Amino acid sequence: MTLSGPASPASAPTAPGARRAPHRSVLFFAFAFAVIADPVSSVAYAIEAALRALHGDLALLLPTMSLVVGLVVVVTANYWQLVRRFPQGGGAAAAAGRAFGPRWTFLPIGALVVDFVLTIGISIAAAASAVIALFPELSGVRIPLALALLVVVAGLTWFGHGGRLLFAVMTVLFVAVCVVVLVVGFASPHEAGHAAASTSPGHPAVMAVVLAFPVAMALATGVEAPSTAIAQLGQLDDTHRRRFGRGTLALLVVIVGGLTLALTALAVRLHIGIPGHDSTQIADIAHAAAGPGWLYGAFQLTSSLLLLAAASSSFQAGPGLLKALAGTAGAPGVLPPVLGRTNRHHTPYWSVVVYLGAAALIIVAAAGEEQELVLFYAVAVFVSFLVGLLAMTRFAHAEHKPTLAWVNALAAAAVAFTLVVNLLRGWPVLSMVGTLLIAGGLYVRWVRAGRPTGIEDVETRAETPVG
Repeated sequence: MTLSGPASPASAPTAPGARRAPHRSVLFFAFAFAVIADPVSSVAYAIEAALRALHGDLALLLPTMSLVVGLVVVVTANYWQLVRRFPQGGGAAAAAGRAFGPRWTFLPIGALVVDFVLTIGISIAAAASAVIALFPELSGVRIPLALALLVVVAGLTWFGHGGRLLFAVMTVLFVAVCVVVLVVGFASPHEAGHAAASTSPGHPAVMAVVLAFPVAMALATGVEAPSTAIAQLGQLDDTHRRRFGRGTLALLVVIVGGLTLALTALAVRLHIGIPGHDSTQIADIAHAAAGPGWLYGAFQLTSSLLLLAAASSSFQAGPGLLKALAGTAGAPGVLPPVLGRTNRHHTPYWSVVVYLGAAALIIVAAAGEEQELVLFYAVAVFVSFLVGLLAMTRFAHAEHKPTLAWVNALAAAAVAFTLVVNLLRGWPVLSMVGTLLIAGGLYVRWVRAGRPTGIEDVETRAETPVG
């Protein structure tokens, strides 16, 4: 901005900063709380997933979720490094392409495509479950309700990215209401549940925790979002994009980790076990803490809206990735151009239809039950995590930073272990198969297109605003 007259020496250095600070504060609020909607929403089903894997053993629930949060911190630390190295966005795809060659870019891309579909499906199913917990009479129409919510969220993507501030508000509302429920629950709970503190998990305690925590690693999904979403911040320089990305990652760890451990501790204290068919564990926790009044209703409403916001975010990011792969905005054309066609709001509507159909299919296949889908969740995205960690390990080794290389290698081993345990459950192999098929198909099309350069930056282009 050009000033109309000369500024005094005293005022020149401070005036621009004074004007920019509120703008950047609002921008950071909108960016950070919208981006972390996905991992925050995972709290709604990750704790229950762990308890089911423990066969209802509440005594082991807090150690299990503590291990989950610890691994989330490890994964977040890797993306902290990625943000430093790639301040213009790109995430694991950019790291893999530059560390191992462009052909390896397609593995994290394939993982993200599958992850976006699963995020949409599980978030919609969980939102339907939250509504049913509040209105049990709707349990008979679980699948139609979920499909109706899916169509509504998909329809809202027609209007592009204008809802980011709204997503941020939904995240903040859920966090605020959740904190009130926690305070009431610890200080003066309405009632206590009747679940036994300990049952037989089928294995020795340590083994039970080790086998259960990978299921709950659905909590880590969305951790990668800040490293790619910073590409949207074109009005900022690299330094401020790094600050926004790292600030968002720090906020993510504090909020997601804090809410997860607090809700877990409250579930153990109030003896809230595996819920009935028409409820969820997190709904039972809120009901036991606050009773059936307005606070419980507000908790269910804000949690369902947050889950819909998480689904909407993936409905934007997923089609945006397909649009970039279709050759828009200077990216290499790997997919058919029809997937890049947009409306006046820059929404790639045929790509939205692809995700709508895929999400509808898995919702119907899972009978609208989010806990059925959780088993598939922490597979595809962990492929992306693993590739990113291996890339950062290679960078650290090449830059003669042995300590950082060892830390990244150990983190990669932990992620690989989580991935293997989930795959050994059987059906989650389908997520891996889908990831490999998509990655392989994209690679073949890239080769046939003449191996165009710049494919490793496709995630950056997918997040860059158009117009």
